[in-house]
Amino acid sequence: MRRIVDNGHELASHGYGHQRASDLTPAEFRADIVRAKRILEDLGGVAVRGYRAPSFSINQANWWAVEELENAGYVYSSSIYPVRHDHYGMPDAPRFPHRPNGADGILELPPTTLPLLGRNLPAAGGGWFRLLPYAMSRWMLRRVNRQDRAPCMFYFHPWELDPGQPRQPGLPARTRFRHYVNLQRMPDRLRRLLDDFEWDRVDRVFLPAH
Repeated sequence: MRRIVDNGHELASHGYGHQRASDLTPAEFRADIVRAKRILEDLGGVAVRGYRAPSFSINQANWWAVEELENAGYVYSSSIYPVRHDHYGMPDAPRFPHRPNGADGILELPPTTLPLLGRNLPAAGGGWFRLLPYAMSRWMLRRVNRQDRAPCMFYFHPWELDPGQPRQPGLPARTRFRHYVNLQRMPDRLRRLLDDFEWDRVDRVFLPAH
């Protein structure tokens, strides 16, 4: 944690137990996000202001989670993905930064999407970045930059940089495909992404006044 901070990166929270917010009660969710924030701040020596729910698991069914994040002291979240997906998503949610609970509430920073053919296409990284040709991902991000004149929210997981990770037996075919497809191409694609775009910390891009 200290190396992350000392190297100039922002330290934010993905929760403690990596359980979907939609699988927890309000009390369980509260305990998880408070514990994660406290541990990260103790280890990193900086305030933790950002949060992302595992599997983008905040939607209409557990809207109470937004208020719990506010009460826990988080300034922003990137947990509501405006796409249609079998595990997550809130396709009618705004595509750009907004405050779900009003002007004084937490700032939601949705992962980047591109509207095309009547639906929002995920352009924010993850499995789609490994699955789609790199040129397609680059085109979507550039289009958001130029057409919407907006910065993009992009993510990836540390395990996506490890093509030699152990293969877990007994996984359903869809899960196995999503997790392991094109892992060997990920490092090169990230290098190209760093060359093709300018990137910065979330707090400096979206919270300049803070």
